[in-house]
Amino acid sequence: MLLDIIKQLIEKPSITPNDCGCQAYITEFLATLGFDIMELPYGNVKNLWATYGIAKPLFVFAGHTDVVPPGPLDKWRSDPFKATVRGDYLFGRGAADMKGNIAAMLVACKDFLSRYPKINGQIGFLITGDEEGIAENGTKKVVEYLQQQNIFIDYCLIGEPSSENKLGDVIKIGRRGSISGKLTVHGKQGHIAYPHLADNPIHSSVSVLQELISYHWDEGNDFFQPTQFQISNIHAGTGAGNVTPADLSVDFNFRYSSEHSIKSLQTIVLQILERHKLKYTLEWQYSGKPFLSNPNKLSSSLQNIIYAVTEINPTFSTAGGTSDGRFLIDISKELLEFGLTNQTIHKIDECIKIADLQNLKSIYEKLLADLLMN
Repeated sequence: MLLDIIKQLIEKPSITPNDCGCQAYITEFLATLGFDIMELPYGNVKNLWATYGIAKPLFVFAGHTDVVPPGPLDKWRSDPFKATVRGDYLFGRGAADMKGNIAAMLVACKDFLSRYPKINGQIGFLITGDEEGIAENGTKKVVEYLQQQNIFIDYCLIGEPSSENKLGDVIKIGRRGSISGKLTVHGKQGHIAYPHLADNPIHSSVSVLQELISYHWDEGNDFFQPTQFQISNIHAGTGAGNVTPADLSVDFNFRYSSEHSIKSLQTIVLQILERHKLKYTLEWQYSGKPFLSNPNKLSSSLQNIIYAVTEINPTFSTAGGTSDGRFLIDISKELLEFGLTNQTIHKIDECIKIADLQNLKSIYEKLLADLLMN
Protein backbone atom coordinates (compact mmCIF):
# COMPACT_ATOMS: atom_id res chain seq x y z
CA MET A 1 0.00 0.00 0.00
CA LEU A 2 2.82 2.43 0.81
CA LEU A 3 4.32 2.19 -2.66
CA ASP A 4 0.91 2.46 -4.29
CA ILE A 5 0.17 5.70 -2.43
CA ILE A 6 3.50 7.36 -3.09
CA LYS A 7 3.26 6.41 -6.75
CA GLN A 8 -0.21 7.92 -6.98
CA LEU A 9 1.07 11.16 -5.46
CA ILE A 10 4.29 11.41 -7.47
CA GLU A 11 2.45 10.86 -10.73
CA LYS A 12 0.39 13.99 -10.07
CA PRO A 13 2.73 16.82 -11.23
CA SER A 14 1.79 19.22 -8.46
CA ILE A 15 4.26 22.02 -9.08
CA THR A 16 3.36 24.99 -6.86
CA PRO A 17 0.55 26.06 -6.77
CA ASN A 18 -1.08 23.40 -8.97
CA ASP A 19 -2.57 20.56 -6.93
CA CYS A 20 -3.29 18.18 -9.83
CA GLY A 21 -5.59 16.02 -7.70
CA CYS A 22 -3.20 15.26 -4.82
CA GLN A 23 -5.47 16.59 -2.11
CA ALA A 24 -8.56 14.96 -3.61
CA TYR A 25 -6.70 11.64 -3.38
CA ILE A 26 -5.69 12.30 0.24
CA THR A 27 -9.21 13.46 1.10
CA GLU A 28 -10.74 10.26 -0.25
CA PHE A 29 -8.23 8.17 1.69
CA LEU A 30 -8.87 9.96 4.99
CA ALA A 31 -12.64 10.00 4.50
CA THR A 32 -12.67 6.20 4.30
CA LEU A 33 -10.97 6.16 7.72
CA GLY A 34 -13.71 8.30 9.23
CA PHE A 35 -12.02 11.70 9.17
CA ASP A 36 -14.06 14.88 9.01
CA ILE A 37 -12.81 16.83 6.01
CA MET A 38 -12.63 20.58 5.52
CA GLU A 39 -11.26 22.08 2.32
CA LEU A 40 -9.74 25.53 2.83
CA PRO A 41 -8.82 27.05 -0.52
CA TYR A 42 -7.25 30.50 -0.57
CA GLY A 43 -6.62 32.18 -3.89
CA ASN A 44 -5.32 29.55 -6.29
CA VAL A 45 -4.05 27.30 -3.48
CA LYS A 46 -5.79 24.20 -2.13
CA ASN A 47 -5.46 23.37 1.55
CA LEU A 48 -6.87 20.50 3.58
CA TRP A 49 -7.79 20.26 7.27
CA ALA A 50 -9.01 16.84 8.42
CA THR A 51 -9.69 15.52 11.92
CA TYR A 52 -10.55 12.22 13.60
CA GLY A 53 -11.94 12.19 17.14
CA ILE A 54 -12.84 15.05 19.44
CA ALA A 55 -10.83 14.51 22.64
CA LYS A 56 -7.53 15.96 23.77
CA PRO A 57 -4.63 15.90 23.06
CA LEU A 58 -4.66 16.97 19.41
CA PHE A 59 -1.88 15.38 17.35
CA VAL A 60 -1.41 16.91 13.89
CA PHE A 61 0.49 15.63 10.88
CA ALA A 62 1.42 18.62 8.71
CA GLY A 63 2.85 18.65 5.22
CA HIS A 64 2.70 19.85 1.65
CA THR A 65 1.79 18.24 -1.65
CA ASP A 66 3.43 20.84 -3.90
CA VAL A 67 6.84 20.19 -5.40
CA VAL A 68 9.53 22.24 -7.13
CA PRO A 69 9.93 22.03 -10.92
CA PRO A 70 11.93 19.00 -12.11
CA GLY A 71 14.49 20.96 -14.12
CA PRO A 72 15.82 19.62 -17.44
CA LEU A 73 13.88 16.44 -18.18
CA ASP A 74 16.70 15.00 -20.27
CA LYS A 75 18.92 15.01 -17.18
CA TRP A 76 16.64 12.59 -15.32
CA ARG A 77 17.25 8.87 -15.69
CA SER A 78 13.47 8.36 -15.73
CA ASP A 79 10.34 10.51 -15.95
CA PRO A 80 10.29 12.68 -12.77
CA PHE A 81 6.51 12.35 -12.59
CA LYS A 82 6.49 8.59 -13.06
CA ALA A 83 7.47 6.85 -9.82
CA THR A 84 10.21 4.43 -10.80
CA VAL A 85 11.79 1.68 -8.72
CA ARG A 86 15.43 0.85 -9.44
CA GLY A 87 17.05 -1.55 -7.01
CA ASP A 88 16.42 -0.46 -3.43
CA TYR A 89 15.32 3.05 -4.39
CA LEU A 90 12.22 4.83 -5.65
CA PHE A 91 12.77 7.83 -7.93
CA GLY A 92 10.49 10.77 -8.68
CA ARG A 93 9.98 14.44 -7.98
CA GLY A 94 8.63 14.79 -4.46
CA ALA A 95 9.66 11.29 -3.35
CA ALA A 96 11.55 12.76 -0.38
CA ASP A 97 10.08 16.25 -0.27
CA MET A 98 7.56 15.29 0.75
CA LYS A 99 5.14 12.85 -0.84
CA GLY A 100 6.92 9.84 0.63
CA ASN A 101 6.49 11.28 4.11
CA ILE A 102 2.78 11.93 3.46
CA ALA A 103 2.31 8.37 2.23
CA ALA A 104 3.92 7.11 5.47
CA MET A 105 1.60 9.35 7.51
CA LEU A 106 -1.50 8.06 5.74
CA VAL A 107 -0.67 4.37 6.09
CA ALA A 108 0.53 4.82 9.68
CA CYS A 109 -2.80 6.42 10.51
CA LYS A 110 -4.77 3.67 8.75
CA ASP A 111 -2.89 0.89 10.54
CA PHE A 112 -3.12 2.67 13.90
CA LEU A 113 -6.88 3.22 13.65
CA SER A 114 -7.46 -0.36 12.56
CA ARG A 115 -5.99 -1.39 15.94
CA TYR A 116 -7.35 1.48 18.02
CA PRO A 117 -10.59 2.87 16.54
CA LYS A 118 -11.38 4.57 19.86
CA ILE A 119 -8.43 6.82 20.61
CA ASN A 120 -7.58 8.92 23.66
CA GLY A 121 -7.27 12.11 21.68
CA GLN A 122 -7.65 13.55 18.21
CA ILE A 123 -5.66 13.20 14.99
CA GLY A 124 -5.42 16.03 12.50
CA PHE A 125 -3.97 16.45 9.02
CA LEU A 126 -3.00 19.89 7.73
CA ILE A 127 -1.91 19.60 4.10
CA THR A 128 -1.13 22.57 1.86
CA GLY A 129 -0.27 23.10 -1.78
CA ASP A 130 1.76 26.26 -1.16
CA GLU A 131 4.96 25.51 0.73
CA GLU A 132 7.60 25.52 -1.98
CA GLY A 133 6.37 28.87 -3.34
CA ILE A 134 5.64 32.18 -1.64
CA ALA A 135 3.63 30.40 1.07
CA GLU A 136 1.09 33.19 1.46
CA ASN A 137 -2.09 31.18 0.79
CA GLY A 138 -1.11 27.90 2.38
CA THR A 139 -0.37 26.93 5.97
CA LYS A 140 -0.15 30.58 6.97
CA LYS A 141 -3.81 31.13 6.08
CA VAL A 142 -4.94 27.81 7.58
CA VAL A 143 -3.24 28.71 10.88
CA GLU A 144 -5.09 32.03 10.87
CA TYR A 145 -8.35 30.14 10.36
CA LEU A 146 -7.58 27.68 13.18
CA GLN A 147 -6.75 30.58 15.51
CA GLN A 148 -10.12 32.13 14.70
CA GLN A 149 -11.76 28.80 15.58
CA ASN A 150 -9.77 28.65 18.83
CA ILE A 151 -8.09 25.41 17.72
CA PHE A 152 -4.65 24.79 19.17
CA ILE A 153 -2.32 21.83 18.63
CA ASP A 154 -0.73 19.80 21.41
CA TYR A 155 1.68 17.81 19.23
CA CYS A 156 2.58 18.88 15.68
CA LEU A 157 4.78 16.73 13.47
CA ILE A 158 5.78 18.18 10.10
CA GLY A 159 6.87 15.53 7.63
CA GLU A 160 9.80 17.47 6.24
CA PRO A 161 12.78 15.34 5.16
CA SER A 162 14.85 16.10 8.26
CA SER A 163 17.17 13.08 8.18
CA GLU A 164 20.59 13.68 6.67
CA ASN A 165 22.71 10.56 6.17
CA LYS A 166 20.39 7.89 7.56
CA LEU A 167 16.72 7.80 8.47
CA GLY A 168 16.43 8.90 12.08
CA ASP A 169 19.70 10.76 12.54
CA VAL A 170 18.20 14.27 12.77
CA ILE A 171 15.03 15.81 14.22
CA LYS A 172 14.39 19.48 13.51
CA ILE A 173 13.26 21.40 16.59
CA GLY A 174 13.28 24.82 14.95
CA ARG A 175 14.52 26.83 12.00
CA ARG A 176 16.53 29.96 11.36
CA GLY A 177 14.78 33.12 10.28
CA SER A 178 14.93 34.34 6.68
CA ILE A 179 14.83 37.83 5.24
CA SER A 180 15.77 38.86 1.70
CA GLY A 181 16.72 42.17 0.18
CA LYS A 182 16.87 43.62 -3.31
CA LEU A 183 19.47 46.39 -3.44
CA THR A 184 19.65 48.69 -6.47
CA VAL A 185 22.70 50.95 -6.62
CA HIS A 186 22.16 53.95 -8.88
CA GLY A 187 24.86 55.44 -11.08
CA LYS A 188 25.04 57.22 -14.42
CA GLN A 189 25.37 55.44 -17.74
CA GLY A 190 28.17 56.54 -20.02
CA HIS A 191 30.86 55.65 -22.51
CA ILE A 192 33.46 53.40 -20.97
CA ALA A 193 36.26 55.57 -22.41
CA TYR A 194 34.99 58.64 -20.55
CA PRO A 195 34.50 57.49 -16.95
CA HIS A 196 34.67 61.06 -15.63
CA LEU A 197 31.39 61.73 -17.44
CA ALA A 198 29.64 58.73 -15.87
CA ASP A 199 29.17 57.11 -12.47
CA ASN A 200 29.81 53.36 -12.55
CA PRO A 201 27.65 51.66 -9.85
CA ILE A 202 29.69 48.47 -10.15
CA HIS A 203 32.81 50.22 -8.91
CA SER A 204 31.02 51.99 -6.06
CA SER A 205 29.37 48.73 -4.96
CA VAL A 206 32.41 46.47 -4.72
CA SER A 207 33.63 47.67 -1.32
CA VAL A 208 30.08 47.68 0.08
CA LEU A 209 29.38 44.12 -0.99
CA GLN A 210 32.75 42.97 0.33
CA GLU A 211 31.98 44.50 3.72
CA LEU A 212 28.57 42.81 3.85
CA ILE A 213 30.13 39.47 2.87
CA SER A 214 32.91 39.66 5.45
CA TYR A 215 30.87 41.21 8.28
CA HIS A 216 30.76 39.05 11.43
CA TRP A 217 27.07 38.99 12.24
CA ASP A 218 27.06 36.75 15.32
CA GLU A 219 28.39 33.51 16.81
CA GLY A 220 25.05 31.72 16.83
CA ASN A 221 24.14 29.93 20.06
CA ASP A 222 23.44 26.48 21.48
CA PHE A 223 20.50 25.96 19.13
CA PHE A 224 21.27 28.06 16.04
CA GLN A 225 24.14 28.30 13.58
CA PRO A 226 25.71 31.75 13.09
CA THR A 227 23.76 34.19 10.95
CA GLN A 228 24.69 33.93 7.27
CA PHE A 229 24.59 36.58 4.54
CA GLN A 230 24.53 35.29 0.96
CA ILE A 231 24.23 36.99 -2.44
CA SER A 232 22.13 35.08 -4.94
CA ASN A 233 22.05 37.37 -7.99
CA ILE A 234 23.93 40.38 -9.36
CA HIS A 235 23.00 42.18 -12.54
CA ALA A 236 24.34 45.28 -14.27
CA GLY A 237 25.09 46.49 -17.77
CA THR A 238 23.43 46.75 -21.13
CA GLY A 239 25.34 43.88 -22.70
CA ALA A 240 27.56 46.25 -24.65
CA GLY A 241 31.26 46.16 -23.87
CA ASN A 242 31.77 49.92 -24.14
CA VAL A 243 28.95 51.18 -21.89
CA THR A 244 29.08 51.62 -18.14
CA PRO A 245 25.74 50.75 -16.52
CA ALA A 246 23.22 53.08 -14.96
CA ASP A 247 22.26 50.69 -12.18
CA LEU A 248 23.43 47.55 -10.42
CA SER A 249 20.96 45.21 -8.72
CA VAL A 250 21.83 42.70 -6.02
CA ASP A 251 19.59 40.02 -4.48
CA PHE A 252 20.72 38.86 -1.05
CA ASN A 253 19.41 36.79 1.84
CA PHE A 254 19.99 36.41 5.56
CA ARG A 255 19.44 33.10 7.30
CA TYR A 256 19.63 34.40 10.82
CA SER A 257 19.82 33.07 14.34
CA SER A 258 17.84 34.17 17.38
CA GLU A 259 20.78 36.47 18.21
CA HIS A 260 19.33 38.92 15.67
CA SER A 261 15.99 40.44 14.82
CA ILE A 262 14.79 41.77 11.48
CA LYS A 263 15.29 45.29 12.77
CA SER A 264 18.86 44.70 13.93
CA LEU A 265 19.89 43.20 10.58
CA GLN A 266 18.25 45.99 8.62
CA THR A 267 19.91 48.61 10.81
CA ILE A 268 23.41 47.21 10.22
CA VAL A 269 22.87 46.96 6.45
CA LEU A 270 21.61 50.56 6.25
CA GLN A 271 24.54 51.81 8.33
CA ILE A 272 27.00 50.16 5.94
CA LEU A 273 25.24 51.57 2.88
CA GLU A 274 25.10 55.08 4.32
CA ARG A 275 28.76 54.99 5.37
CA HIS A 276 29.75 54.32 1.75
CA LYS A 277 27.52 57.19 0.56
CA LEU A 278 25.77 55.16 -2.12
CA LYS A 279 22.78 56.28 -4.10
CA TYR A 280 20.45 53.31 -3.69
CA THR A 281 17.00 51.89 -3.21
CA LEU A 282 16.41 48.81 -1.07
CA GLU A 283 13.37 46.55 -0.89
CA TRP A 284 12.94 43.91 1.83
CA GLN A 285 11.01 40.65 1.79
CA TYR A 286 10.39 38.90 5.08
CA SER A 287 9.99 35.10 5.05
CA GLY A 288 9.92 34.11 8.70
CA LYS A 289 11.38 34.64 12.15
CA PRO A 290 13.56 32.06 13.91
CA PHE A 291 11.56 29.61 15.97
CA LEU A 292 12.42 26.96 18.51
CA SER A 293 10.18 24.32 20.05
CA ASN A 294 11.05 23.43 23.62
CA PRO A 295 11.60 19.64 23.73
CA ASN A 296 8.96 17.85 25.78
CA LYS A 297 6.81 14.72 25.54
CA LEU A 298 6.67 14.63 21.72
CA SER A 299 10.42 14.86 21.33
CA SER A 300 11.24 12.28 24.00
CA SER A 301 8.70 9.85 22.56
CA LEU A 302 9.97 10.35 19.01
CA GLN A 303 13.59 9.90 20.08
CA ASN A 304 12.83 6.63 21.84
CA ILE A 305 10.78 5.26 18.94
CA ILE A 306 13.38 6.20 16.35
CA TYR A 307 16.00 4.28 18.33
CA ALA A 308 13.68 1.29 18.74
CA VAL A 309 13.10 1.13 14.96
CA THR A 310 16.50 2.18 13.58
CA GLU A 311 18.96 1.82 16.50
CA ILE A 312 19.99 5.43 15.84
CA ASN A 313 20.06 8.14 18.49
CA PRO A 314 18.78 11.25 16.70
CA THR A 315 20.24 14.69 17.26
CA PHE A 316 18.30 17.95 17.40
CA SER A 317 18.94 20.58 14.74
CA THR A 318 17.68 23.93 13.45
CA ALA A 319 19.71 23.88 10.22
CA GLY A 320 18.31 24.16 6.72
CA GLY A 321 15.89 26.51 5.03
CA THR A 322 12.54 27.77 6.15
CA SER A 323 9.51 25.53 6.66
CA ASP A 324 5.85 25.91 7.53
CA GLY A 325 6.88 25.42 11.13
CA ARG A 326 7.31 29.20 11.24
CA PHE A 327 3.52 29.48 11.03
CA LEU A 328 2.49 26.40 12.98
CA ILE A 329 4.63 27.26 16.00
CA ASP A 330 2.10 29.99 16.85
CA ILE A 331 -0.63 27.41 17.60
CA SER A 332 1.46 24.40 18.70
CA LYS A 333 2.58 23.53 22.22
CA GLU A 334 5.31 21.30 20.77
CA LEU A 335 6.42 21.09 17.15
CA LEU A 336 8.97 18.87 15.44
CA GLU A 337 10.00 18.05 11.89
CA PHE A 338 10.91 14.49 11.06
CA GLY A 339 11.00 12.52 7.85
CA LEU A 340 13.06 10.83 5.16
CA THR A 341 16.61 11.78 4.18
CA ASN A 342 17.16 15.07 2.41
CA GLN A 343 20.22 14.22 0.32
CA THR A 344 18.39 14.39 -3.03
CA ILE A 345 15.61 16.92 -2.38
CA HIS A 346 15.15 19.50 -5.16
CA LYS A 347 17.79 17.66 -7.21
CA ILE A 348 17.75 15.76 -10.49
CA ASP A 349 16.86 12.10 -9.79
CA GLU A 350 15.31 12.79 -6.39
CA CYS A 351 14.88 9.44 -4.64
CA ILE A 352 14.30 7.59 -1.39
CA LYS A 353 15.32 4.24 -0.03
CA ILE A 354 12.26 1.98 -0.07
CA ALA A 355 13.17 0.37 3.26
CA ASP A 356 13.24 3.83 4.85
CA LEU A 357 9.65 4.38 3.78
CA GLN A 358 8.45 1.33 5.70
CA ASN A 359 10.52 2.25 8.75
CA LEU A 360 9.16 5.80 8.70
CA LYS A 361 5.61 4.44 8.61
CA SER A 362 6.40 2.29 11.65
CA ILE A 363 7.85 5.27 13.53
CA TYR A 364 4.79 7.43 12.80
CA GLU A 365 2.42 4.62 13.82
CA LYS A 366 4.25 3.90 17.08
CA LEU A 367 4.30 7.62 17.85
CA LEU A 368 0.51 7.82 17.52
CA ALA A 369 0.10 4.86 19.85
CA ASP A 370 2.50 6.25 22.43
CA LEU A 371 0.91 9.70 22.55
CA LEU A 372 -2.75 8.84 22.09
CA MET A 373 -3.16 5.47 23.83
CA ASN A 374 -0.97 5.72 26.95
